[in-house]
Amino acid sequence: MGPVNDSRPPAALPLRADLAGLHPYGAPRIDVPVVLNVNENPYAPSPEVVRDIADAVARAAAGANRYPDRDALALRGELADYLRAETGVELTADQVWAGNGSNEVLLHVLQAYGGVGRTMLTAAPSYSMYPEYARDTQTAFVTVPRTEDFRVDVDATLAAMAEHRPSVLVLASPNNPTGTALTADELTRLLAVAATSGPAGPDEESLATVVVVDEAYAEFRRAGTPAAHELLADHPHLVVARTMSKAFGMAGLRLGYLAASKEIVDHLQVVRLPYHLSDITQAAALAALGHRESLMSQVAELRAERDALAEHLTSVGLTVAESDANFVFFGRFEDRHAVWESLVGRGVLIRETGPDGWLRVSVGTPEENARFRAALNEVLS
Repeated sequence: MGPVNDSRPPAALPLRADLAGLHPYGAPRIDVPVVLNVNENPYAPSPEVVRDIADAVARAAAGANRYPDRDALALRGELADYLRAETGVELTADQVWAGNGSNEVLLHVLQAYGGVGRTMLTAAPSYSMYPEYARDTQTAFVTVPRTEDFRVDVDATLAAMAEHRPSVLVLASPNNPTGTALTADELTRLLAVAATSGPAGPDEESLATVVVVDEAYAEFRRAGTPAAHELLADHPHLVVARTMSKAFGMAGLRLGYLAASKEIVDHLQVVRLPYHLSDITQAAALAALGHRESLMSQVAELRAERDALAEHLTSVGLTVAESDANFVFFGRFEDRHAVWESLVGRGVLIRETGPDGWLRVSVGTPEENARFRAALNEVLS
């Protein structure tokens, strides 16, 4: 039988109106020798780490006919143990939640505490996925401008909390794309007000604002920069998110996690999909955590390379934001896109993001960083 001659117009699909014309998130992928645009750890895992991950995955694959541990308790226990070692804060498995990247665990927070009629607040500029978490959960999205040096404007944020009564406040520390970290005093001031700054409850009482500190880059922080985990015990409305993508060098694994009160973790389990973390992912993450010392052995070198990059950029007359992350935010350029294109033409890919006039470069190996400096010097000359 030949094709049916149907002259009817194609069916109009019922796409949500707020999604019409939008494109999926993603950084440019260009085949050049030096890729410094997505804040990856430039060091691949050692053969020993690769072997242990492969063995763990093989064992998990032997039972792939069965569903995984939907609560990922062994993994959450190991993550709690890692956080105790890294931050000095005592945590248990039931205070930790894990997902497919910190993107998923932050989305769980918005699914649990956002929604129609509720508001998410953040300080801008910041991570470009935050408005997408709000959009995907039909949560109103409000931003407060950061100060000229990209710090959180605490007074302005408190005023916005009083005006909008947000159910969720998300603050990246260190911030992406600027690298700026919160101080303990700044966070403490916000947490004190957030205890009663949320939407009205069923009996018209003031609920809390859940304060999420996104610490994706925290392992790269400078000495003296605190981890927000130190405030968890006294603030049950605090959430601290992290990832294995950056300092661990496991971006391809897609494992993110957060620490919070048991009550918050219980709420997040309500909205997660069944068996959201595969046995393969859990096995690979557990194997990687067993090598956390070797996987993170380059963190000190990356910090030193970051500081050297910042010093060089300053020495050639550019403005550099203070960074506690594994990247440097610098400007200001009359035509940043022209600078970005000129660097690509010289085999170096960085990120065109944040306020106009600024660029962000991830910290690479010493050889990659030298290639970037040489290319930028040519462009500036």
